[in-house]
Amino acid sequence: MKRQHEANGLKPAKVTLPDEVIRAIISDYTREAGVRNLEREIGAVLRNIAMRIAEGAKGPITVEAKDLHAILGARRFESELAERTAVPGVATGLAWTPVGGDILFIEASRTPGSGKLILTGQLGEVMKESAQTALTLAKVQLKEPLEKTDVHIHVPAGATPKDGPSAGVAMFLALVSLLSGKPVRADVAMTGEISLRGLVLPIGGVKEKTLAALRAGIKTVMLPKRNEKDLEDVPKEARDKLEFVFLERVEDAVKCAIGELPSGAEKKAA
Repeated sequence: MKRQHEANGLKPAKVTLPDEVIRAIISDYTREAGVRNLEREIGAVLRNIAMRIAEGAKGPITVEAKDLHAILGARRFESELAERTAVPGVATGLAWTPVGGDILFIEASRTPGSGKLILTGQLGEVMKESAQTALTLAKVQLKEPLEKTDVHIHVPAGATPKDGPSAGVAMFLALVSLLSGKPVRADVAMTGEISLRGLVLPIGGVKEKTLAALRAGIKTVMLPKRNEKDLEDVPKEARDKLEFVFLERVEDAVKCAIGELPSGAEKKAA
């Protein structure tokens, strides 16, 4: 911040960037492991203020979050939680990336067919195996053979390769949501590997995934029970703002994210 003040010929007393403005820049305009892009965006804001002062504006000037659209343009990152998860068949997973954690939408749909599983979104072999396991578990959970139904699982951002087993719980919930006709809670995100016996197995990247959930506006994070100890690595501020549910079996995930499932007679296709 000091370097950008000096680069733009501004004294700190001339302009104030409250914490909520910094947080808005981070969440809406830059997401990265470091601070290079954040510094660049702050510099753009300060250049705008410097220009206003040069044109005669009286200081000190306090920047508000509502001013960012006029200065930096439209948001580059939008929260899609409510829109994406409003219908059955969508779950919000948590992923680890080389630049930190991120949320990952898992979408499922069904069409008349012959029992095929269709996978799209540039998924790696391990993630494909997780999808097959999730489908088998969902069939058992809901007692649906799906012999005349094709199931399609898609993970958006198809240009980005994705792999690993930690989306297993999210895939399972997306399928249970689809087949039961009940949407997954929009404020819940989850991570965890699953086994064919319905166990939820530990994963890595808990700190990064938890911080990604907080940035995205998630209220509840579901983690494998065996990852409970890894919360020590998560900043206390993040732990205080989130509710954590620890999963031993996939039924625990259904109870938290979907609730009681309807009986077979009440089920409806999405």
